[in-house]
Amino acid sequence: MMKIDQAIKLDHGIQRDLLSQILATEGDSQERRQLFRQLTQELTIHADAEERHFYVPLIKIDATQDDARHGIAEHHEIEELVAKVKAADFDSSAWLKHAKNLAEKVQHHLAEEERDYFAKANGVLSDEQAEELGNQYLNAMKDARKNGD
Repeated sequence: MMKIDQAIKLDHGIQRDLLSQILATEGDSQERRQLFRQLTQELTIHADAEERHFYVPLIKIDATQDDARHGIAEHHEIEELVAKVKAADFDSSAWLKHAKNLAEKVQHHLAEEERDYFAKANGVLSDEQAEELGNQYLNAMKDARKNGD
């Protein structure tokens, strides 16, 4: 059994690693395209599972409602930045600029969750609730990865 914050943090590591690898690529390479596809998939399925199994339960609690709404809003900002990266030529300076903006936004979001939201969630969720949400999140991520969503 893993609590929701621990489960989410595992995926944060995957996202950080992919961002680092992407920013180390150059030009319109297969590696850059493949890493960006992986990152896009990870961000999409993570946001979906995180919203359903972390933020939605926290929206229902007064003490965490504002943070949960802010986290969901940041997911939408990240989606918009992903669209900008997709729209740019992979070998252009615009692509790199948008990719760096995306990396900064994702890093900010992950750090904010880990620094602030997880502690607050642990303060309002029982251990049993946190573990149940963690299992639901892990299962959702496993299913999404298996189905290639």
